[in-house]
This record gives sequence, structure tokens and C-alpha cells, in this order.
Amino acid sequence: MAASGGTIQVFGLEADRGTRAALRFFKERRAEISFVDLRRRPIAPGELRRFVEKLGAAALADTDGRAWRESGLGYLRMTDDELAGKLLANARLLKLPLVRNGADFSAGPSEATWKRWLLATTERGG
Repeated sequence: MAASGGTIQVFGLEADRGTRAALRFFKERRAEISFVDLRRRPIAPGELRRFVEKLGAAALADTDGRAWRESGLGYLRMTDDELAGKLLANARLLKLPLVRNGADFSAGPSEATWKRWLLATTERGG
């Protein structure tokens, strides 16, 4: 039932509340889900690059999170490439969950966006 007609990919951590909420959201709507636990398998550089290209690296960074504060990154000015490198090196810096539905992407809890994706599917009869 994914808007693209395929599987919705959810990247996150099992212990993360936002990730659990996203998985529950899609399961309740019987969407086909592929979950990638970033603690077991890090996000592939190419996959992270697709999120950065679509949303920008700053949108993927959890700047309010403890890992961000502890790493002292709030004081640095970084390019998207530099920030993407930091995000790739430490999944705790990511705003989770990262969700991909075909060519559509979201970072962090985003039920309104996910509902729009699923609504587009039902309107097309998919």
C-alpha cells in the first residue's frame, strides 16, 4: 500500500520512540514496511546521500538531541557534505525515523506527510 506501489523503508533505532511510532503507524494501515535498525546495520552512504539531496543535511540532524549536544557540533559551521559525514559516522545524530517511500523522503516523526503518501495511493487505486 505504499504510495509508490512499493515498500516503505523506515531507518531508525528499535529503542527510539519516533521510530516505534512510525512502524506502528504504517503497520496499522497495512503498508508494506522494510525496517532497517541502524544499531545493527548502518545506513549506506548512498542511501544517506539520497536523503541529503532531497531534504538537506540540516533537516536530518537531531540538533535538539543529547548526542548533538555532547559532541559539541552546535558550535560548528559545516557544509552539507561535512554534516552528512558526521551523520554517517554516528546514527545517534540523525533525526529519526528516516522514512523513504519511492522518491519521497521524511526525517523525524511526520504523520501528516505519511498520511499524504498513503492517501495518494488510495486515490490512485493502488
